[in-house]
Amino acid sequence: MHPTAAATVVAMLNWLGVKPSYSRPRVSDDNAYAEALFRTAKYRPEFPSKGFESLDAAREWAASFVRWYNVEHRHSGIAMLTPAQVHYGNPNEVLKQRHQVAMKAWLAHPERFIKGPPRLQTLAAVAWINPPLDSMDEVKVELA
Repeated sequence: MHPTAAATVVAMLNWLGVKPSYSRPRVSDDNAYAEALFRTAKYRPEFPSKGFESLDAAREWAASFVRWYNVEHRHSGIAMLTPAQVHYGNPNEVLKQRHQVAMKAWLAHPERFIKGPPRLQTLAAVAWINPPLDSMDEVKVELA
């Protein structure tokens, strides 16, 4: 971006009362997290391709999206569970039940499982987006 264009953007943000963000590493509103969430939202089939009809329509859609994202959408980072299952349910029981089903399938048709018998998935003991600075040594030890 040309320096003059950047200055123009900053001036416009100031005029609109928007505080520019200078993202830092380990900050949850860093672009990588925000962009991943925006992409998930934009690729939902019900996302309006021509924008929202009103602010109320946008708020209604956003509330519906947040519910879907937390209650129905299975996340790869948490063993294909929903956040609601992890926070309010019994995720280990769900994972054990999945494993039992997979083991029955393997016993019936082991030739379909290239890597051998299915493994019981587990959740990480600790999961952080932004670990507190004083816990960074603990996180490094757990990853080692």
